[in-house]
Amino acid sequence: MSGVGTEARAPAGSGEARTSGLTALLTTAMAFSMLQLFLLGALGPRLVDRLGVSETVLGLTTTVGFGTAAVLSPVGGRIVDRVGPRRSLVALLAVSAVALGLIGAAPGSGLLLAAVAVGGLPQALANPATNKAILASVPPQRRGAVTGAKQSGVQLGAFAAGLPLAVAAGAIGWRGAVWVAAGAALLAALWAWRALPADAPRPLKDAANGPKPSRPHGPVPWLAAFSLFLGAGIASVNTYLALFGARSLDMGPTTAGALIAVLGVAGIAGRIGWSRAATPGRAPWLPGLLAGGAVGAALLLAAADRVDPLVWVAAVAVGVFAVSGNAVSMVLVMQRSAPGRAGQDSALVAAGFFAGFAVGPPLFGLLAERGRYGEGWLLVAGEFAVAGAVALAWAVRDRRTRPDGPR
Repeated sequence: MSGVGTEARAPAGSGEARTSGLTALLTTAMAFSMLQLFLLGALGPRLVDRLGVSETVLGLTTTVGFGTAAVLSPVGGRIVDRVGPRRSLVALLAVSAVALGLIGAAPGSGLLLAAVAVGGLPQALANPATNKAILASVPPQRRGAVTGAKQSGVQLGAFAAGLPLAVAAGAIGWRGAVWVAAGAALLAALWAWRALPADAPRPLKDAANGPKPSRPHGPVPWLAAFSLFLGAGIASVNTYLALFGARSLDMGPTTAGALIAVLGVAGIAGRIGWSRAATPGRAPWLPGLLAGGAVGAALLLAAADRVDPLVWVAAVAVGVFAVSGNAVSMVLVMQRSAPGRAGQDSALVAAGFFAGFAVGPPLFGLLAERGRYGEGWLLVAGEFAVAGAVALAWAVRDRRTRPDGPR
């Protein structure tokens, strides 16, 4: 894999086995980059009962982690463009292990918040590093499928947190389950170091080799705004869905954690399917479509307060629609980025997503502490609706301004 300016060319010798191995590694990296978020959500009932954190502090963990990621993302994109994807991915996985280890050792809210702040760095590196790796090593005709698969890694993390790790927490305690995840992250860092080719030396900085400016009428500012509101809604669901199941629907902790697993499985399928569908002509319209489906999912959550089984349907719908929107955003970034800007453009869009993750849960937490989950899900529906309006406005503008005219 190479450094700045080479991501537009995939090696001619890229084979099916090599692409499959790279996809598996990138999927794993994405899973670990955000695993702490899903663990905190899936283990929320245990953290509230046994660590003594309040619903508001539970929301603040997400705010601290993703606020850190939002601040670091623009810098992270430049770092990835400078040092290359191999070093970035190894660092991502190693720091994820450290953050998870600190969460498992936290005696109270203070160290817990510090640990999730450390976990903001892997989140900041994840999309730039994995997108850069795809552009450097995957043929153009395979990039949509590989992007969808690796973005589904985030939801694989949700599944791992919601089912096997939640079950493990019942057997070995929540701290033991988190430490198991930390050890797995260290093994993944070793895998990345051994499996990926060395990053090429960075060319001398000059006018020819430096990053090109963003393309005119590009999607990056619009996708960042779309991702802000989408992220606010998704983060609220991730953080409070299990607690909603336990508090409002009288589910046990393991069953409530399974809601996160169901959301994760649906998100895997949605991200892979929608990313494959995101051809250059169709992709601009998909974010708005997916946001519309996400609004419906949030309304189902609000209705589940009265009709309990709807919560399972809603969890599936959040995965298929809301969670898939971020994967399509990343496909659009790779389709539209100027040469040499893939890392930076990915990071700017991710920064909007992470800022939404930082803002959404505390607002929801104010309602959750009062038991007003139905109103919280309506807030989430409103956030998804704004995301859809932004996406639709950009798609219409893009249709008018693209050099090849309406499609």
